[in-house]
Amino acid sequence: MKTELQIPSDLKFLTVVERWLLDCLELELGDSVDWPRQSSRLRLALVEAYSNVVRHAHKEQAQIPILLRLELKNRDLALEIWDVGNGYDLDTYSAPVPERKQEGGYGWLIMKRLMDKVEYQLQVNGERNCLKLQTNLPETVS
Repeated sequence: MKTELQIPSDLKFLTVVERWLLDCLELELGDSVDWPRQSSRLRLALVEAYSNVVRHAHKEQAQIPILLRLELKNRDLALEIWDVGNGYDLDTYSAPVPERKQEGGYGWLIMKRLMDKVEYQLQVNGERNCLKLQTNLPETVS
């Protein structure tokens, strides 16, 4: 299954984005997934990715759309979040140190912990940036 959603860069659409992702997956996988557990994990990763684009890449300019692409092969999920902002140089990223009570910088760490694989490509084809989140949705154990 492949699908995509183009949506404004506005946090008021966050619930729409979450429902789109979870509804698409539930339609495909039905009751074979532990949704209470998996939906929390997926929702948190998506909220981090989407809100980072809105706040940092698009600087809360709602007229700039965000493109979300979802692909599900068997139980392997790949979610791409495309933006047209300046992008983020991951070479400058350093993980936050909790003792310093740092306010920002936790998003990348959270996504890496929640997903099996996280990739970021800066300026794909000289136009857009792509954050790709990948994971496997385990089958519910009866």
